[in-house]
Amino acid sequence: MSRRLLVALLLSLPVLALACSKSDDAGKAKAAARPPAVAVTAAPVEIRDVPVQIQAIGNVQPVATVSVYSLVGGQIFKVHFKEGQDVKANDVLFSMDPRPFEAALAQAQATMGQHQAQVAQAEANLVRDQAQYENARVGEERYRRLVEGGFVAREQYDQYATTLKTAQATVDADRAALANAKALVQADAAMVENAKVQLSYTSIRAPIAGRTGNLLIHQGNVVKANDIGNPLVVINRIHPIYVTFAVAERFLGQIKVERARGTLVVDAIPQGQTATTRGSLSFVNNTVDTTTGTIQLKATFENTDDVLWPGQFATVVLTVRTEPGALVVPSQAIQAGQQGQYVFVVKPDSTVESRPVMVAFANGPVTVVRQGVRAGERVVTDGHMRLVPGSRVDVKPAGPAQPAAAPASTPR
Repeated sequence: MSRRLLVALLLSLPVLALACSKSDDAGKAKAAARPPAVAVTAAPVEIRDVPVQIQAIGNVQPVATVSVYSLVGGQIFKVHFKEGQDVKANDVLFSMDPRPFEAALAQAQATMGQHQAQVAQAEANLVRDQAQYENARVGEERYRRLVEGGFVAREQYDQYATTLKTAQATVDADRAALANAKALVQADAAMVENAKVQLSYTSIRAPIAGRTGNLLIHQGNVVKANDIGNPLVVINRIHPIYVTFAVAERFLGQIKVERARGTLVVDAIPQGQTATTRGSLSFVNNTVDTTTGTIQLKATFENTDDVLWPGQFATVVLTVRTEPGALVVPSQAIQAGQQGQYVFVVKPDSTVESRPVMVAFANGPVTVVRQGVRAGERVVTDGHMRLVPGSRVDVKPAGPAQPAAAPASTPR
């Protein structure tokens, strides 16, 4: 190597070192200027069948409520049930003192027996007097022929004619007496039947099957007949049971159409509970409430497990229909902006894109969208506040899934 070449090489080393130093500094500055990736969680856009549901608050009501009263006055001898007990129709609930009613029945039966004897006597009198009438008729007829032939005096015939008229009057009187006696027996039979009915009222029975409430009258109490306002006990029929609720009138058309196609399912969750019971829509009121703009509906539940109780409030979910093959995103992915609703879509290069979407309806934790995203794309579900279009993201795994709340849908 010549001396001149060696000198040139030594002079170029500082220049190369300076150039490398400047390149490294530029790279570090550029890296420092680029913002760090934003930590977010994301979920895929899915295709699934989604039920279209309407949520409301309903009130639980018994199918039937009966206040039990005594139909006769008297003293309660015995109570045959316990408060809160389920009873069947026609079960004996109370027994009252039957003795006054038994005595009244015996008296009515005795009076009827007396009048039945009078009927027998009247019938015997009628038979006797009819025989006498027949004898008088034969005598009158014989003497009438004799007087017409001039064989006897007119005065003798007149005696037989008078006897015939007397016998006829007696028979007529006997018939009237017999009819009167029979009428008395009929009246007595009605009195006997009434006495039996009154006696039957001393056993107070359950008019319907259901569950008894508070026992308001106890053994030994004296009650009045038909003491309105003071029932002995109230029975509620809770198997099955109703839940009444109201929905906005804009849903009425959909409900009528879908109900005509088949039974609509209704789920109910009593306030403060997590157990869900299922029933069916059984009634749509015939009038929209003009003051609230709602229509009253009623669902019937078998309630075999006693989840529903009269007077409770319950969250009611009416399933109107099912949306097949719907595009579904988590509800928390939907954001609202000045131009409408949008989502942040995570692109393959780990940046995000703001994309407007058309929302069909929300169903609790998920939302159905008509357009704006495609199945398989990922949308940001948490961390939106720090994002702008083009931001780099670091997708973190989502935490444990939270239990889904009761659906609250707005069909469109």
